[in-house]
Amino acid sequence: MTCPKCGYENQADSEDCLRCGVIFAKIRQGLAPDPGVCPDASNGEPGQAPLEPVPANRLQFWGRAAALVVMIVWGGKLIFSGIAGNAAGESWLHLVNLPFHEAGHVVFRPLGQFITTLGGTLGQLLVPLLCMATLLLKTRDPFGAAVCFWWFGENFLDIAPYMNDARAGQLPLLGGNFGHSSPYGFHDWEYLLTETGLLRCDHELAVISHGIGSLTMTLSAGWAGYLLYRQLQRRSA
Repeated sequence: MTCPKCGYENQADSEDCLRCGVIFAKIRQGLAPDPGVCPDASNGEPGQAPLEPVPANRLQFWGRAAALVVMIVWGGKLIFSGIAGNAAGESWLHLVNLPFHEAGHVVFRPLGQFITTLGGTLGQLLVPLLCMATLLLKTRDPFGAAVCFWWFGENFLDIAPYMNDARAGQLPLLGGNFGHSSPYGFHDWEYLLTETGLLRCDHELAVISHGIGSLTMTLSAGWAGYLLYRQLQRRSA
């Protein structure tokens, strides 16, 4: 939607301009045609943005509110289960992250064995960031970007138990293998931490990863809540 005031191209269902902050509904009130004239409902008058149906805005608001509740409740469960609980690794979202993890190994393969191994972790972290950037910069959907930021943080929680298992090798790996019985290099973090001389720090690094994920998910929920509060203010204005 093009802002009639500053010409900025906003998302189609935006209620205000991301650049100048003008509320489209108030501008439309000023540009409303004479009640006795019936303009083309699909295009409106020249220079006038098409009216947005109120039910669609209401549906969007409550859909976002439901998404925020999921981010808070589910995120809290994943965070407070701790590393040993491995709630992220046992959730269905782990099955979403896994293909991006494996794809990362393939994408980074030309860069050598170390980066190829690290590429699995990079893959599952980069995809949420790319989705967030696309929603924020291209489609102008900051709430969707906040959800992707939450997903980005969840991946750190998904990675933490894998890091924590580097020495023990007790977690089941892809194909039914286990780190303690697999060839060297099959367990990503056993290989990465051994090659960098940090294997003895696997538990500490896992705690850091879990902490980064927890902070990111908390910030993303706060961001989404702020955006929802702003939308509520516009609805009641």
